[in-house]
Formats: sequence, C-alpha cells, structure tokens
Amino acid sequence: MAVEYLSQNNDSQEKAQTPPEGVMRMPQTLSVAIITLNEEKNIARTLASVGFADEVILVDSGSTDRTVEIARSMNAKVIQEPWKGFAAQKNFAIEQCTGTWVLSLDADEELTSELQTEIRALLRGKPDAEAYMLRRRNLFLNRWIRHGGYYPDPKLRLFRRHAANFAPPARFTERPVHETVSVEGRIETLHADLIHHAYPTIESYLEHMDRYSTLGAEILIAKGQTSRSWLGFYYNVLLIPAATFLWNYVFRLGFLDGREGFLLHLYHSTYTSWKYAKAWQTTRKS
Repeated sequence: MAVEYLSQNNDSQEKAQTPPEGVMRMPQTLSVAIITLNEEKNIARTLASVGFADEVILVDSGSTDRTVEIARSMNAKVIQEPWKGFAAQKNFAIEQCTGTWVLSLDADEELTSELQTEIRALLRGKPDAEAYMLRRRNLFLNRWIRHGGYYPDPKLRLFRRHAANFAPPARFTERPVHETVSVEGRIETLHADLIHHAYPTIESYLEHMDRYSTLGAEILIAKGQTSRSWLGFYYNVLLIPAATFLWNYVFRLGFLDGREGFLLHLYHSTYTSWKYAKAWQTTRKS
C-alpha cells in the first residue's frame, strides 16, 4: 500500500517540536483506533497487545457476535457508528481519539511484544518524526509469508494526532479499498513487527478477495479501465494476472513459502483477474 505524505523537515519545524529551555515537555499519550464488524475471533488478541495504551477507541458498525462485549470487558471505549466505508470509518475513529499519538490498527492485527516495547520507549523519549511505518508480518493459513513481496510490507499506522507545525491532521485518504494515510512531516520506520492474522482459512481469503475485487473494480471504473476492447479484455483479465503470479511467485521468491505461498500467489492473481472482470461486467450492463 502506497503512503502519501509531504516532507517538511526544516529548521522551523524543529523549533516547533522542541520546547524552550526550562519548559517542561508535555507527556506523549497514545490512543489506539480500531474499526470492527463481527471480530469476536480476533479482537481480544488485538486489544491484549495494546494494553499499555492510554485509551482504545473501538468503532463498531453493528456486530451481531460478541465483539462489543469482549471489547468493553477489556476497557475499550466502544462507539456504535453505521458503516461509512473503510477510510471514512477509520477517520471517524481517529476523530474520537484524544491522545498525542494515534495507533490505527485493524481488528486482525497484533503488536509483537518487541513492537510494544519499542513504541513505549519511543513515546517516553522525544520522537523525531511525525509518523512511523510499522513492518507487517502477514500470515496465510497461519504461516508467516516471508517472500513474494509480502514482507516486511510496511504500513503507516502510528502518527501524531496533530502535527507540531499546525499542518492538517493525519487522515486516511478516501478510496473504496486499500486506503492510505496522508500525513505531513518526517516519516520513519520502526524495527519490530506488527502481526497480521490475515487469512486463517482458504474460505476467509476467498470471501475477502470477492469483496475487495468488487471495490477494486469501482476504482478501475473511475479510471476508465473497463476492458472494452477485446485486446484490453484478455490483457487485463488473463495476461496481467498471469504476469503477477510469475513475478511474485518466481522472481520475488514466493515459492520459498511452500504450499501456502503457492496458494496465496495463485489466489492473489485470481483476485486481480476478478477485479478487471467485474469492472468489465459492470460497464457491459450499461
């Protein structure tokens, strides 16, 4: 996922971040923002990994399982909010936060103990950056996928709620899927890992890819990439997915992740085909 930001690492920014001599520096507090819908299988693990945070804001869009009950039992502040879309829902969660810093997590993510220690040490000191990328360790069928472009998979998740130089606050950019964080200022990368318990079963992966390919098709339609010609249709629906599989599985060493790696790259290339096919299907109807 690409990250959008503007770098403004200059003397005026350094002065804004550094309090005058003799003035006590304000404590760095941490808010965690999470959005949920029927995440009872994941949420306890996620919340346990951020128990050190000053507050946890959980925005739920109508769970019918035990997600809300579990979250409240673990001291999260639960807010019910109708679904607005990924970016809008995450931005709403950020707006409810009061901490100096915001850590935005998905409900199926978990901080390793090393990352917990690193973030706590960072906020006890004087952070140099306005935002931090987290290295994400993706699991497929409970196997860590180390190759094929899936690791370290850095994501911008930790950022100041309001920049010191009065820049616009960090927010997720509006798009149907694969939303990115837009933040002004210096960005660094932490060393420890964030674990993504992405797809414990094949069924869960196919379900997600069906939904994401529909959202991806909306982006393609907005760009006019609808495969109207015969050549464009076969190129997008067949050749691009095949090239994607070859690139990630062979040249980026995805084959080193065993049978799980083979299935992941095979199904990912299928997802690529689906989104182009769905974009064609939608415009074909009209």
